[in-house]
Amino acid sequence: MPESTLCSTETALPQFRDVTSPYDGRVVGTVSLTGASAGKAVIETARIGARKAKALSRNARGKILDAAATEIEQRTEEFAQTIVSEAGKTIRQARKEVLRAVNTLRLSAAEARRNAGEVIPFDSYEGSEDRTGWYSREPLGIIAAITPFNDPLNLVAHKIGPALAGGNAVILKPSALTPLSAQLLTDVLVNCGLPPEALTVVHGGREVAETIVRSRDVRMVSFTGGFSTGESIARTAGLKKLSMDLGGNAPVIVLDDADIESAVDSCVSGAFWAAGQNCVGVQRILVAAPVYGEFRRRFLEATARLVSGDPSDEQTDVGPMVSATALKALQIKLDGALGAGAELLTGNVSDGNVLQPTVLEAVPEDSSLWREEVFGPVVMLRKFNTFEEAIDVANAIEFSLHAGIFTDSLARAMAAAQQLEAGGVMINDSSDYRFDGMPFGGAKYGSMGREGVHFAYEEMTQPKVICIKN
Repeated sequence: MPESTLCSTETALPQFRDVTSPYDGRVVGTVSLTGASAGKAVIETARIGARKAKALSRNARGKILDAAATEIEQRTEEFAQTIVSEAGKTIRQARKEVLRAVNTLRLSAAEARRNAGEVIPFDSYEGSEDRTGWYSREPLGIIAAITPFNDPLNLVAHKIGPALAGGNAVILKPSALTPLSAQLLTDVLVNCGLPPEALTVVHGGREVAETIVRSRDVRMVSFTGGFSTGESIARTAGLKKLSMDLGGNAPVIVLDDADIESAVDSCVSGAFWAAGQNCVGVQRILVAAPVYGEFRRRFLEATARLVSGDPSDEQTDVGPMVSATALKALQIKLDGALGAGAELLTGNVSDGNVLQPTVLEAVPEDSSLWREEVFGPVVMLRKFNTFEEAIDVANAIEFSLHAGIFTDSLARAMAAAQQLEAGGVMINDSSDYRFDGMPFGGAKYGSMGREGVHFAYEEMTQPKVICIKN
């Protein structure tokens, strides 16, 4: 995951910040910055918002979320163009993100109406036969949401939607690189009837973010981003709920009985979608030795057909990385791996912030390129000889969101599903498959909580027991 701007060292903030295109550097928008001294006022507004949000009936919350989803769907092209301009995602990919956000909000509306709690069978316990009751799901209060640049609309919807469905107020801090989509979404929700105090967007540096994260009034911090920022948030937050999606390094295993054509198509898409800036994107492809040569050849042929360049062009498959800084950081990892003996098969050529799809093999397993999250259009191939070897290599990284496996053997697919240490295992699909209703999160180091509307809703609410003695 990309690092959040929580780690910014800004001390003297200007009043406004320009938002620039990662493709051509032009200014595409401006946001008003929240000064460090405004943190307490933001919290006070959120307190008011929490009372107003809790007072909304479940029906009212559902109506607001449904209405927002409908309006965004009607304005798909406007939202998609905003994503293209600020994030550099290709126009076809941006339209898909808008439709995913629409679905996320509709799932949230349904959750608001149906997930109210359950009856508790008190009379099943001896001595409680004269009692009846239930538990309801109640809002936590104020939730701080900190979001990254790579899905600037849908990842915001994944935090705001379930939080509002549960009757919470939200303080949203979107990525400084991509704040415009978040602001558009906020405007739509308020126009659809959400009390303005229930959703506050802040744009600023480290000081205002720390004030919000540290506040005792904030009952949960939901963060998607990099490990170092996640650790900083955990140290700052104190005693409150934390939900963190801190990125991944996804392995995909291709067994010798796999449908090679399907595996290639899925892995090419999974590796280079959104210029590889995807926390579940395919990073390490482990291929059985008997089919390695065929897979390698077909994968390189399919990669060569991808069109890189202007993200607003309907024909473009791979747009720019989000910034020159991100590209430089990736280039350092690439240079280190190549210097240590990795073999470049294609790519590693950049034009501005556009890095051509890059494929390597023989990458040393102690290199940062292999061990850390790439978050760019780079994928690595590796041959294996036994199923057990593939599982061991796949699991050798200390953090993991998704993994994938291609095979015609149900027995081996299920064995892999049991043994792979990941938050999700995609069978005969690449690691980057995600449905917005499923539980989403990682395994091993740093993973805390789950996203996916139903599961986030439950993280963002708490049970309250009501018991009546007859």
